[in-house]
Amino acid sequence: MTVAVEFIVEADGGSRGNPGPAGYGAVVKDDAGRVLAEAAESIGTATNNVAEYRGLIAGLRALLALGVEGGQVEVRMDSKLVIEQMAGRWKVKHEGLRPLALEAAGLARRFRITWTWIPRERNSHADRLANEAMDAAARGETWQASAITSAPESAPAVEPGAEPPNTDAPSLFDDASGAPAPVAQTPAAAGRTGTPGATGAGTAAGGAGTAAGTATSHDRRGHGWMPRATRVATSLLLLRHGQTPLSVEKRFSGLGDPSLTSTGLAQAEAAALRLSRQPYEVEVIVTSPLARARQTAEAVAARTGLAVLVDDDLRETDFGEWEGHTFAEIQQRWPRELAAWLADPDVAPPGGESFASTARRVEQARDRVVKANEGRSVVVVSHVTPIKMLVRFALGAPPEALYRMHLDLACLSAIDYYADGPAVVRALNDTAHLS
Repeated sequence: MTVAVEFIVEADGGSRGNPGPAGYGAVVKDDAGRVLAEAAESIGTATNNVAEYRGLIAGLRALLALGVEGGQVEVRMDSKLVIEQMAGRWKVKHEGLRPLALEAAGLARRFRITWTWIPRERNSHADRLANEAMDAAARGETWQASAITSAPESAPAVEPGAEPPNTDAPSLFDDASGAPAPVAQTPAAAGRTGTPGATGAGTAAGGAGTAAGTATSHDRRGHGWMPRATRVATSLLLLRHGQTPLSVEKRFSGLGDPSLTSTGLAQAEAAALRLSRQPYEVEVIVTSPLARARQTAEAVAARTGLAVLVDDDLRETDFGEWEGHTFAEIQQRWPRELAAWLADPDVAPPGGESFASTARRVEQARDRVVKANEGRSVVVVSHVTPIKMLVRFALGAPPEALYRMHLDLACLSAIDYYADGPAVVRALNDTAHLS
């Protein structure tokens, strides 16, 4: 059965030296071949593979900015490596490519995508944009989008059974950090209507990114440099549970089910008192099923008079054989396994769960909670890993961002989700109620 394609993303990247001065280009078209958006950027010194992934990410971001989340999309690239890896047929073996592949996969899940390899000569538009960006950088300039015409382009389909030469291979590279590239849209595309994803991570091209603030300022009608949303935000108030015996000793605590200590109960009560007052106006409480989270949620429920709902996907990561051990003990007993786990989010602790697996179920929980509570203020009681995942998704940050955040016991973080804009982080690790 042939599925009708609604949008086409063509992406490419190149490096003059591999590694060397690199750049990418991406173009978004409708099903008739009309150009809706272009993106291109020089990314400093990198390899072809890195530039190609960056082009794919830019193309998906540009498509997301058009407000067509959930659409049927064909992604076309002349990189056999990227297409096969994103289609799940090849494993991402190079550690330097994994964060980019994970970011691209996260964006891809927001559409229904068919992955198609095309010969280089049929990817000339994206290739031209990549070269324009590299040429501009060589002149000391930044790529500027030219006027986009809406005439359909000739884009012959790939012949059935066509196979490319396997010329792409992973290589070492100097990775380049990347903010979203400049994106040009046609007037028709800019006027499109749709739902660009209330639960989205990342930034809409040409729009606002994310802003961190304090949880005490709780106007959910739009803020900062973002245009005001057409609807009130759905606010998730992310509360980490209070102290347990394992947290006192800094031991890995996953699916083991310790209860709160007396200090932990006091921390939960302090958080509950805060959330029961203005400006929070809590309407829903959702918690992890684990005892330490449920006890914390019940303290909030007692103060607000609300029922406690349980979502199993908000539980902590399963640390398997590492449960109850300190980091030093794990380093001594499982040195190779620990090194692999720290280097790759797809690697699980012995007998446990990988961060990639945790990320998938936390995304599902987020989507359920936001969809069921549009425009409401929801207290979500959970654990370090799920809360960090939610913040990372909202910021559009790579997986390694998990290691660059700190969350105290019983801390409060806050994320607003808009039906017509990106998610916005309002607070992170706020412990004012504990002082």
